[in-house]
Amino acid sequence: MKNVFVIFFVILAACSSSKGRRDSSSVIITEADIRIVIESIKADFPAAAGTLLEKGVKHAASLWRSKDGSGADFADFVKQNYIPDPVKRKAVFSKISGYFESLSGNFNEITLDLRKTLDLSKGEIDDIDRMFGNYSAGSHVLEDFYSNKIAFAVALNFPYFTLAEKEALGPEWSGEDWAMARLGDIFVSRVPAEIDQAVVAATGNAGMYIAEYNIHMGNLRTEDGRRIFPEGMVLLSHWNLRDELKANYADKSNGGEKQEMIYRVMERIIRQEIPEVVINSPDYEWAPFSNKVTRSHEEVETISEPDTRYSHVISIFKALKALDPYNPEMNSAILRRFSVEMEIAQEEVEAMFKSYLGSPQLIELGKLISERLGRELRPYDIWYDGFKTRSTVAEDFLTSKTSALYPDPESFKKAMPSLLRKLGWPAERANYIADKIVVDPARGSGHAWGAAMKGSVSHLRTRISDDGMDYKGYNIAIHEFGHNVEQTISLYDIENYMMSGVPNTGFTEALAFMFQSRDLMLLDVSEDQGNKERMQTLDRAWSLMEIMGVGMVEMKVWKWLYENTEATPGQLKAQFISSAVEVWNDYFGPVMGVQDSPILAIYSHMIEVPLYLPNYAYGQIIESQIEEYLKGKDFAGETDRMFRQGKLTPQQWMEGAVGKKISPQPVIDALNAALKSPLP
Repeated sequence: MKNVFVIFFVILAACSSSKGRRDSSSVIITEADIRIVIESIKADFPAAAGTLLEKGVKHAASLWRSKDGSGADFADFVKQNYIPDPVKRKAVFSKISGYFESLSGNFNEITLDLRKTLDLSKGEIDDIDRMFGNYSAGSHVLEDFYSNKIAFAVALNFPYFTLAEKEALGPEWSGEDWAMARLGDIFVSRVPAEIDQAVVAATGNAGMYIAEYNIHMGNLRTEDGRRIFPEGMVLLSHWNLRDELKANYADKSNGGEKQEMIYRVMERIIRQEIPEVVINSPDYEWAPFSNKVTRSHEEVETISEPDTRYSHVISIFKALKALDPYNPEMNSAILRRFSVEMEIAQEEVEAMFKSYLGSPQLIELGKLISERLGRELRPYDIWYDGFKTRSTVAEDFLTSKTSALYPDPESFKKAMPSLLRKLGWPAERANYIADKIVVDPARGSGHAWGAAMKGSVSHLRTRISDDGMDYKGYNIAIHEFGHNVEQTISLYDIENYMMSGVPNTGFTEALAFMFQSRDLMLLDVSEDQGNKERMQTLDRAWSLMEIMGVGMVEMKVWKWLYENTEATPGQLKAQFISSAVEVWNDYFGPVMGVQDSPILAIYSHMIEVPLYLPNYAYGQIIESQIEEYLKGKDFAGETDRMFRQGKLTPQQWMEGAVGKKISPQPVIDALNAALKSPLP
């Protein structure tokens, strides 16, 4: 996944997203005051741009508090700091962009350094490491900028444009106009630094909880006492558990038994029935079906994990809800995540998901999978992996290749230019991109952490054991490599720093998925090319169903949290399970032929990264549209072109990339065609 802890000012400030966001009890600048100031400026500078002037004065006034001065002080500030000359305004904008790049970039480097012990597989974690790692060095900067009036100078001269205004005006804007509008996104609300810091701490603690949630698979036992997983196998929930489940489709002898056991482990985690002593511990044997725990063949009394999983969600919810009063028009974490960060309304996302999940083609696809498996579907078949040509390749063989090629992070780093050349980048360009990425040993499953200023590098964090990189780790590393390539292109190849990045995380996920789907090619493992495209269509359609389902669950849970703000972890657990079962029965039951499964609640993202999961589905839709467009075209060249567009709105970026707006319909159309063709 793409790292979400990077301190970037636009993200820190994206706590609201509409005109007039302020704590209404502190408003001291009246509409009459605003009109007088505007008319005064127009009298002094008749050529001043009327619309921009009005937006700037109103925007700055919405942020002004009594502690900033009186109404007269505000009027004096506007007269002294408004820039009527467009040439001068451009020059000042260039300076501000440079200052923000320096601040964002250096705060990012500080955060990386403070989090080393937490994020990297190096040494024991002490409480002091958590204290420093969860400290937000930049959390006070925005409030400082209000105190020293920088925020008001920026808001006055580079006001905020709503999403609707960006969509309407954006097609006619120049690159510089867009960059100035993105500068206007920074100062939109005033949130006390201690509240920002509380969010960082809550998400950081949840991240550490998930990063250490390992299951020692070699210690699992069947009811008759057998070990069916290799001794020493340790899998992180949920990522590695899911990937091991996928890998066992290729094991025709014992794969089914292993999958049933993994599914039972997942259920125990969701319901918090898992014995606390077996989490991240090699000291006990555990029989997941009966839930018995033994040590040295003697049964021991244990207690279940005490709803810790859901207590972290409660902590994050409370921290994010504390932001609500400072964002009257975007007064929920749901609104801020979708309308601000994704720049698409939650209702629009949900409608898109419902439309796809209700497609009759998915029922036909479920029947096809059942036929290919030769059995009725089980809930864990949402991760069916048989459409990938690599599913016919033994994972042990793939691991033998990856472990030999990549015994340590440095070996993967050295291979990056070669990997990029295989994807079509010329040697010079491949070296240019690879030089800006480093590889670190991850404590968790892995993530990509981008640079925030030119001259810095992006970090690919990947998990590599003493035996080298196994295939699961390689597959994740290739995904993260895609993120790093996006992070590099959308920073280093963007003319103006304020436009660096992509519209939302769905776009970086799209490129990461595109890299990941080419993992066998990058290993020089041959695939059935004649049937590959059709199989990829079926695989994407099934994968999209699964990830939309978990996104639907999380949206339901967060709506419930806002209706039940004093919920306990136990009550939240019950709601998580209820929401997962409801979504399952509405959309997955008809496809799978199984009712009442809670499996959609297993995703670790739901615990540590609130409301991130819809980005994956959004990213897969984007990926499918881009892949369709790329057929017969230069992958590397087109990737460079698309991701050099920078941070437009999602729909404008997509129209610039492929000439169409974002929609799941191309996935449905491709699935329709694929279902009509015979498969081997």
